[in-house]
Amino acid sequence: IVERRHQACLVQAVTSYWSLAMGGTESKQAFRGTVLQLTGRPGGSIAPSEDSFWDQIFQTNGLTGPQDAFSLITAQEIRSLRDESAVNLATLCYKAVEHLVRAAASGCPRGKHNLVMNCVRMLTRILPYIFEDQEWRGFFWSGNPGQGEAASGPDNPPPLAQSLLGAVLDLLFCPEFTVVAVKKSGPDNPEDLSNVDSCEYIWEAGVGFAMSPGTTAYLDAHRTELLRLLLTCFSVSMYAPAGGDGEPVKNQWLEYFCSSLNRHALPLFTSLLNTVCAYDPVGFGVPYYHTMIQDKHEPLVEVAAQLLCVILDAEVKPKATSIAVEAEEGQPENLFCNYMSRIHRDEDFGFVLRGISRLLNNPLMQTYLPGSCKKVAMHQELLIVFWKMCDLNKKFLYFVLKSSDVLDMLVPILYHLNDSRSDASRVGLMHICVFILLLLSGERNFGVRLNKQYQVRVPMDIPVFTGNHGDLLVLVFHKVITTGHQRLTPLFDCLLTIVVNVSPYLKSLSMVSSAKLGHLMEAFSTPWYMFANATNHHLIFFLLEIFNNIIQYQFDGNSNLIYQIIRRRDVFHKLANIPTDPNTVRAMPRRKASKSPSTASSGSSPSSTKGASLSSKSSEHQTEDQSTASSESVSMTGRTATSGEPSSAGATATAAGSMRVEQAAATLPTPSTAVTTGAPTVAGGDESDAADGEIASASSSDFVATQEWIEGWKEKLPLQTVLRLLQVLVPQVEKICIDKGLTDEMEILKFLQHGTLVGLLPVPHPILIRKYQANSGTNQWFRTYMWGVLYLRNQMPPVWYDTEVKLFEVQRV
Repeated sequence: IVERRHQACLVQAVTSYWSLAMGGTESKQAFRGTVLQLTGRPGGSIAPSEDSFWDQIFQTNGLTGPQDAFSLITAQEIRSLRDESAVNLATLCYKAVEHLVRAAASGCPRGKHNLVMNCVRMLTRILPYIFEDQEWRGFFWSGNPGQGEAASGPDNPPPLAQSLLGAVLDLLFCPEFTVVAVKKSGPDNPEDLSNVDSCEYIWEAGVGFAMSPGTTAYLDAHRTELLRLLLTCFSVSMYAPAGGDGEPVKNQWLEYFCSSLNRHALPLFTSLLNTVCAYDPVGFGVPYYHTMIQDKHEPLVEVAAQLLCVILDAEVKPKATSIAVEAEEGQPENLFCNYMSRIHRDEDFGFVLRGISRLLNNPLMQTYLPGSCKKVAMHQELLIVFWKMCDLNKKFLYFVLKSSDVLDMLVPILYHLNDSRSDASRVGLMHICVFILLLLSGERNFGVRLNKQYQVRVPMDIPVFTGNHGDLLVLVFHKVITTGHQRLTPLFDCLLTIVVNVSPYLKSLSMVSSAKLGHLMEAFSTPWYMFANATNHHLIFFLLEIFNNIIQYQFDGNSNLIYQIIRRRDVFHKLANIPTDPNTVRAMPRRKASKSPSTASSGSSPSSTKGASLSSKSSEHQTEDQSTASSESVSMTGRTATSGEPSSAGATATAAGSMRVEQAAATLPTPSTAVTTGAPTVAGGDESDAADGEIASASSSDFVATQEWIEGWKEKLPLQTVLRLLQVLVPQVEKICIDKGLTDEMEILKFLQHGTLVGLLPVPHPILIRKYQANSGTNQWFRTYMWGVLYLRNQMPPVWYDTEVKLFEVQRV
């Protein structure tokens, strides 16, 4: 009997499943037929009064999810509808907005939920194709294609866009549709959304709201699709090319949404911010839980973060219109930026910082069970939100910097810098990471926090080291400069500026990071690189400023860096004696090109040979340095190689100073990391070849170094502090090496640790901090980058795919 009952239940379940599947298929086919009927009659219009036809579109059961609208309605059909049946498209938009407005006015009872979601999906599908046509772009603000803005007046109805935004905002706080009802009013007496206090229905506890209201997957799905529709409305910015003067293109949708006419601005802002910052993708930490049960909350968090990026970047024009209300002194304001700037409680700052850092560090988590932890991929949106919050709320910036919590932001940022350095498609991510670090480095506390020991090991292909977060910063920057993509060359100034800003506060750099700084100095000071264009020598100024700051303010704990400066003293002496006579300057490129790789390599053999002989005596540093010996030998030769010249650059510098190098090798032990910058690496396929290609992009074939140009900046080189240090310490180190017969670098490091330069150095220079200064160009770049991120991140469903975007270029691979 039990067996028969089980069989009967199984048959009933299978029958129900197939009937549901067949019913869904039939609904989709009926919907497709309606769409073809809508688009298949050129010149023939369907009257708005034909309710039976329009009900087949908006009350269908064929759109079971957001993806269905994209699979059942093709781009070609939407464009055909727009170009050949304009009246039908206009009626479709009016009908969809009308249904949303009526649903919001009636409290959206459960019987209308399917109707509302179908309208939302239809509008999300067709709006991008309306925006891509210039004649249709103002349709929602005028009423008819080709007309201007609707004239304001008491007798004129509000623009269609204003009705749409108002209805969507009301629906975002509709009990039983997007939020849990606070009071049960029954299905026959729904709440009036026009009078509801939406502050009682904030989605998540956190900033400005202490009570956790709870949610369900059903409510989250509705919130997600409504927010995606808002993003689609605001995406009109993608279909207008950026202005040549850097001014943002007017976006009426955002102007209305961010103005005081939006009565839900405050609860929506706190709901979005709290939803993002309260999200924990790991949950209780059950291994592989995400592979068994789908996370229905993650899509809401992603679209909430994306919407935050857009509304916090919105700029309202100074001109007052019917949809932009002027604030004090005639200046309009973005309400969402205003609310962000007014957050002031430490509890709220801590909640936001913990939430953002938790999500940014999530992809970096390592577990013993591979793939057992859920990973999120919204790091670009989170970095944009963090950037905007630091920019808008200086109190939040100071809160971030006053504790070591800022390091929880630093590590994932450095991880993405290192991970993205060779990928041309992620250059934008590199820029936003560098801009954030530049903003943070402008404050003293950031440099102080870098002295905390780096203990949590994140999977990065950088040398193994024992040190602090300052070492990590230097190592990642060195990796970006030497092995990054050629499009990152403009970032070199910013990267070194960050190190300059924090250098007065770095108490102790490891031998590995000190060697990297020395390597950059040696590479950038080669004549062929300095004279390649009119700006390369700026990098030398930055590096010298780094050395000077550490020598003047943190000499006692940085014996490793002092040792590297002494080892490379010939580099600084050659800088002080750069030839400026025309004949020598003209001969430099020829001398560089005339050297063969083998000759160049032999020029640095004393150093490398000596380093090899000392490897057994430097076991402590060997562990840290041996993995990077090859990358240390990177040469800046790609510039000439790409222009057809042999890859033998750098040999001039090595050959010119060979006598000095050999003499130093006889008296000073060389560390186990034999840095042979002057010798180009000929082996193909390694990282040094990639580095060569990057520096090559900095050259300029039209630039010719002149005597006046070299003399103009040579006399400004801040070499006094380094040369004075060398003048004092080099004789002492050489004497102790000869007297005691030292061949181990550890003994010299001990000597340097107990040395002092008190009273011997020039008067300490004032600490100069270079802070990030926004301008119209960076603002326009930031806005373009933001929309590019949103374009790529919205592929399920593909909201903007295959539309004619003009703000940026889409390259399909």
